[in-house]
Amino acid sequence: MIDIKTLIEANRSGTAKGLPCFCTANEHALRAILSHAARTGLPTVIEATCNQVNQDGGYTGMTPSDFISWVTGLADEAGASMEQLILGGDHLGPNPWRKESAAHAMEKARELVRLYAAAGFRKIHLDASMPLGGEPPLSFAAIAERAANLCAVAEKHAPDPSQLIYIIGTEVPIPGGETDDPDALDVTSVERFKDTIETHREAFTRHGLDSAWDRIVSVVTQPGVDFSHTSVFEFDPAAAQPLARSILSEPGLTFEAHSTDYQPASALRALVQNHFFFLKVGPELTFRFREAVFALADLEAQLPIPAPSRLKEVIATRMETNDAYWRDYYKGSPEEIELLRTFSYSDRIRYYWSDPAVAEALNRLLTNLEAEPVSETLISQFFMGLDFGEIPRAPRALIESHVQRCIDRYFAAAGMTP
Repeated sequence: MIDIKTLIEANRSGTAKGLPCFCTANEHALRAILSHAARTGLPTVIEATCNQVNQDGGYTGMTPSDFISWVTGLADEAGASMEQLILGGDHLGPNPWRKESAAHAMEKARELVRLYAAAGFRKIHLDASMPLGGEPPLSFAAIAERAANLCAVAEKHAPDPSQLIYIIGTEVPIPGGETDDPDALDVTSVERFKDTIETHREAFTRHGLDSAWDRIVSVVTQPGVDFSHTSVFEFDPAAAQPLARSILSEPGLTFEAHSTDYQPASALRALVQNHFFFLKVGPELTFRFREAVFALADLEAQLPIPAPSRLKEVIATRMETNDAYWRDYYKGSPEEIELLRTFSYSDRIRYYWSDPAVAEALNRLLTNLEAEPVSETLISQFFMGLDFGEIPRAPRALIESHVQRCIDRYFAAAGMTP
């Protein structure tokens, strides 16, 4: 079993060690993550969000136990040990039901947490920060009370509560990402950080959760990093210094940084050096996946294939027909929106890979390229940067190697090497 607390103490002592947290439900991205885990033996965190996976199926159609079973099967196929994996639940709370009354939304949030804990998820991010059913913005104390309420459920229903670790705090974009392009970001103040800690400590004590409090390992704060559709807000270590120093006054704690996708490798390393132990990444994984798939589609177009996949056409049509996943996010002229739909950092296209028509086109693309011998020279045209003699020839291997560009750089930035 991975000893998270030992790694955290090393980080707090000045050793630049951290852990990437891969938050994705894309099968090809998960296969790349698990292949990397099998090859390196490194501890690997894989997370599902409350919107992806919940008792209603989320947008993946999976419950927490479904997701665990699925990842277990993929890990077996990849040769990765489940002992080196930490499965996490992100933003566990009432967010999917925030338009309902507080009583109903919290009842569903408790059931969500129960299912995650019972299924065997170990890393639990408690997030009850959002107003429910038209409530005014919540106080720190109200957020902490609801978080403690959810923690009590996890403690009761986990197979072994002593194996649970908790993340608290919520000063990050809502699950799913920003709906608008922010102009600027404010680093969490030391005062707000301290208020989060104190109100949660008091709430956990009231609920008799002292043992659970000892297993809180990280606090979500805003270090000044995020990405919009077209811009990346790069980490500024100097601006985050007061916050970074403040964590050392709280025994056993580090920070968790959300939305670190697309940060330069130097910025990711600086985050870890400033006690942002967990680095969350999601859309960057599927951004790389989309790049690889589109490169394969362009490669396919060069070959005399009688029944081509026309994948790019299919996905464009499906996004126009079903605009629910991007309509409220992208603004501008038709030409600008068309570019954003496919190429934006927010990667709203990731929600369409499970669409039946898109999935069928992707399967046809892969089948076509598996059946048609493809020269190394042609592959090199669309997958630049690979060394001759080491270029994968199978389409799935090309996707895996491209997604692993993201995975490799996160582990390197976190100071984790085989």
